[in-house]
Amino acid sequence: MDYSTLTLNVDGHVAHVALNRPDKANSLNEAMWQELQAALEWCDAEPQVRAVVLSGNGKHFCAGIDLTMLMGMQQAVDDSCEARKREKLRRLILRLQGSVNSLEQCRKPVIAAIHGACVGGALDIVLAADIRIAAANAVFSVREVAVGMVADVGTLQRLARVVGEGHAREMALTARDLPAAEAERMHLVNRVQPDAESALADALATAAQIAAMSPLAVRGTKEILNYSRDHSVADSLNYVATWNAAMLLSDDIQQAVMAAVSGGKATFRD
Repeated sequence: MDYSTLTLNVDGHVAHVALNRPDKANSLNEAMWQELQAALEWCDAEPQVRAVVLSGNGKHFCAGIDLTMLMGMQQAVDDSCEARKREKLRRLILRLQGSVNSLEQCRKPVIAAIHGACVGGALDIVLAADIRIAAANAVFSVREVAVGMVADVGTLQRLARVVGEGHAREMALTARDLPAAEAERMHLVNRVQPDAESALADALATAAQIAAMSPLAVRGTKEILNYSRDHSVADSLNYVATWNAAMLLSDDIQQAVMAAVSGGKATFRD
C-alpha cells in the first residue's frame, strides 16, 4: 500500500519502516497511528520479511502524539449521550493501543533505531519493540503527566519490566528528559551509538544477523519470550514443551545440523 506518513522498504529479508513526517518531528497523527499498524501487520504476514527496523526520518525519532489530534479528540467522540461519548473515547484509546501492540504482535523481531526526541507516544512504541538502539543525542520522556493526562497506550504497562519499578515511577511521575547515556545505564536501550546514522546502521546489521537464522526458530523464540514475560515459569515451560512438540521437527533444524556437520552455512526457507 502507499503510505502518507511513513516509508517501508525491504532489503533482502529486512524491512525498514521509517516514520516520515520530519517537518512535524514525526509526531503521531491519526494517519500515522493507522499506517504504523498496517505496516507492521504487512511485515508480519510477508514471508520474505524476517526482521524489522523502525526509525524516524529527520531530526527526531518521534515527538509523540500530534497535538492537533489530541485537541480534536473531543470533537471526534462527541455525542449527546454521555455514556456513548465515553464508549467512543475508550474505543479510540484501544485503537491506539492496537497500533503500539502491533510491534509486539509482529512475529518478526522489531528493532528500534532512536535519535533525537522519543517522548510520549513514541516511548510507548519503542517499548513494544524487541531491541532498542539509540543515538547519543536521543532523549526519552514519559511526557503525558506534564500535559495533564495518564499515559494509556503501553508505557505504564511495559516500562517497569524494562527498567525496574523505581526508575519507571520516577520517569512517569516527573516527565523528566532522560538522555541516552542514562537510558543505557537503566537498560532502557541495548546500546548507544555516536549518531543517528550509526544507530540505524547498527539496527540494520542486527536485523540482518537475525534474518540469517531459522525464521521458524526466531518467530518461535519471540513467541516464547513474550509468553514467558506474562506467565509463571511453570506455565511457560509447559507452553514451550507444547510448542516444540509441534515445531521442533522442521526442515530448518535439519538444515542447521547439516551445516554444522559440514562446516557450511545453513540456508532457510522464508
